[in-house]
Amino acid sequence: MLKGKNILLGITGGIAAYKAAELVRMFVAREASVKAVMTANAEYFITPVTLETLTGNRVYSDTFKPTGERDIAHIGLAKWADMTVIAPATANIVGKIAAGIADDLLSTIMVTMKTPVLICPAMNTDMYSNPIFQNNLEKLSKGGFHILDAASGELACGTEGPGRLPPLEDIVEAAETVLTKKDLQGTRVLVTAGPTQEPLDPVRYITNHSSGKMGYALALKAKRRGAEVTLVSGPVSIPEPTGVRLVKVTTAVDMKEAVMECLEESQVVIKAAAVADYRPGRLSKSKIKKTAKPLTLSLERNPDIIAEVGIRKGNRIVVGFALETDDLMENALKKLTSKKMDLIIANDLGEPGAGFRHDTNVVKILDVDGGVETLPMMDKGDVADRILDRVVGLLNKYRKP
Repeated sequence: MLKGKNILLGITGGIAAYKAAELVRMFVAREASVKAVMTANAEYFITPVTLETLTGNRVYSDTFKPTGERDIAHIGLAKWADMTVIAPATANIVGKIAAGIADDLLSTIMVTMKTPVLICPAMNTDMYSNPIFQNNLEKLSKGGFHILDAASGELACGTEGPGRLPPLEDIVEAAETVLTKKDLQGTRVLVTAGPTQEPLDPVRYITNHSSGKMGYALALKAKRRGAEVTLVSGPVSIPEPTGVRLVKVTTAVDMKEAVMECLEESQVVIKAAAVADYRPGRLSKSKIKKTAKPLTLSLERNPDIIAEVGIRKGNRIVVGFALETDDLMENALKKLTSKKMDLIIANDLGEPGAGFRHDTNVVKILDVDGGVETLPMMDKGDVADRILDRVVGLLNKYRKP
């Protein structure tokens, strides 16, 4: 969502200003164009030359200095920006914006700005907790500004508590969310992700190669689009998505219980988890020792979660996945119809760039009307958006009188 967007980065006079360099790098890596506006005090902590080098654009700080462009600085920059991120935002700039004061370039731009503004506070704990400052934040929030709460931890002044600049990854994610169209606003989406682990003894378990990346991408993208998302996840090694309710489970039975508990409140269910079909019939209380004899395992069926969701489908949109090594279309279509899904995402494990652990996927989207949409290899985040586009289409279709 940041690709091709114009980000105006406001930098004010706090110690966390040095982090602006890395924040610029992260925006540029996502193919956004960045221009920086610095207050006079910000230049004590980071130089304009650093930011000019990283952004590839001149840095602005003087309200009255000619820009060489047709528009004067505070007008032209406000027109140019798709959004503004102020990081760090000191108590001073927050107070100015809340009071409508325009006495330097950044505060003057804020009086002119019509596109979204994300405020990322950073300051001493006592300053952050001050009722005057908190009232100013509340006023900005009610006025349509987006506020990212400060993080807690050890501060440069030696105190510990709230007031740290939010993690840069959270700032970038918040910017992505702000700029994403909210076509799932008011929709509750339940997503499952990752593998399950079926214990054999206290040491070993049966599992599969699922990384959870596809399900996590779906949860994150749905959240950005305004949905209230619950993510039921098996054991994975990827970061938790921000703004999503995460329910961690281990076994298929655990996942079934979590899904059924959340089902009633959900309008959309997307089952991206790779749930083990079988579990050991007997769980050994002690480690199974190696012997010269072959070991025979007795397995029993795990619950078919998506089949049970289908039985209680009602008016919900249900989306499933089919990962196959043979007869992809035949098996996916059978699963789509027998388990009462609206869509099934089919991918062939043998396809380069598809399947487990990749950052990309190659899928076909099948629907109950017999339609097949074939997608080229793309990032799993982009695949998630294409799936959610189809979900939005179904929701709009079903919601029509």
